[in-house]
Amino acid sequence: MLTLLVEFADRITVFNVFRYITFRTGGALITSALIVFIFGPAIIASLRLRQGKGQPIRADGPQTHFKKAGTPTMGGLMILTGIVISSLLWANLSSVYVWVVLLVTLGFGAIGFYDDYLKVTKQSHLGLSGKTRLSLEFLIAGIAAWVIMHNGQAPFSSSLTFPFAKEFLINLGWFFIPFAAFVVVGAGNAVNITDGLDGLAIVPIMIAAASFGVIAYLSGNAIFADYLQIHFVPGTGELAVILGAVIGAGLGFLWFNAPPAAIFMGDTGSLALGGLIGTIAVATKHEIVLAIIGGLFVVEILSVIIQVGYFKMTGKRVFLMAPIHHHFEKLGWTESQVVIRFWVIAVILALIGLSTLKLR
Repeated sequence: MLTLLVEFADRITVFNVFRYITFRTGGALITSALIVFIFGPAIIASLRLRQGKGQPIRADGPQTHFKKAGTPTMGGLMILTGIVISSLLWANLSSVYVWVVLLVTLGFGAIGFYDDYLKVTKQSHLGLSGKTRLSLEFLIAGIAAWVIMHNGQAPFSSSLTFPFAKEFLINLGWFFIPFAAFVVVGAGNAVNITDGLDGLAIVPIMIAAASFGVIAYLSGNAIFADYLQIHFVPGTGELAVILGAVIGAGLGFLWFNAPPAAIFMGDTGSLALGGLIGTIAVATKHEIVLAIIGGLFVVEILSVIIQVGYFKMTGKRVFLMAPIHHHFEKLGWTESQVVIRFWVIAVILALIGLSTLKLR
């Protein structure tokens, strides 16, 4: 909404700064961080009062987790509040991409919220049924994919691009919609699976947000896109503003989520943030790069798929416990060792992913 001030730039030159995506990205980051910092304590106190026993702790989990009993969940409400308000203030609301990303984020957040609500009220890990949850996620992601495809220029808008090879495209046609929906849903659930230790998910999310902030800004700028020989996707530069808001809200949340956590993100936040990153990857035509930058999330969800599949076939387990961060806890790593080492991996993967922008 602050972009409306550009209309007065001819008379008041200071308003000219609102034309620049970089300035508005910084403003979105600071605004969302302040929102979470200021209102976070009140939200935590309210959730603790309403939830009572807080998020249920897995009975088969590491023994060190039982001391976390009573910690409230749904901390994603803090993050989403910061992201949405900040984005509405600083982003150009005439951009279709801005609305698509925000609606997917809120839609996935609503699904996660209801899942958290069922778990807290029933004091059980059995929240919303898997089929219902995935059906709703695919519905939202499918609509978003359709809008993104029709907002772009055919056949590029329905094509799959590849890093290192600008000219190599595969036109998926209408199959682009289920493919893109799979990317968004997969990203949402991968982040959701990763959110199992204090601070484990939010920092890699901020790293991914920073990486895709760079990608969105460069992909949406014709000059930079031509220089780097990446695909120019008009309008995606505005998504950098939303990603700035994600980083700011993430920093604010990390203040309260640092061990020992005062609040958990819950499905409300993890599902929404994963869906947000996945949607932006689809919009910027960097779906494959998402698998590199978000490689930590990919490994986490693959560890669960492998564990469940292998156990059903053989009755044996590949890992001591899944997701894989619990496997390392069972091996004797402390929670802080797992978290910080996974952060390091996330940084390395992000740098590898960003290197694809120049390697052509």
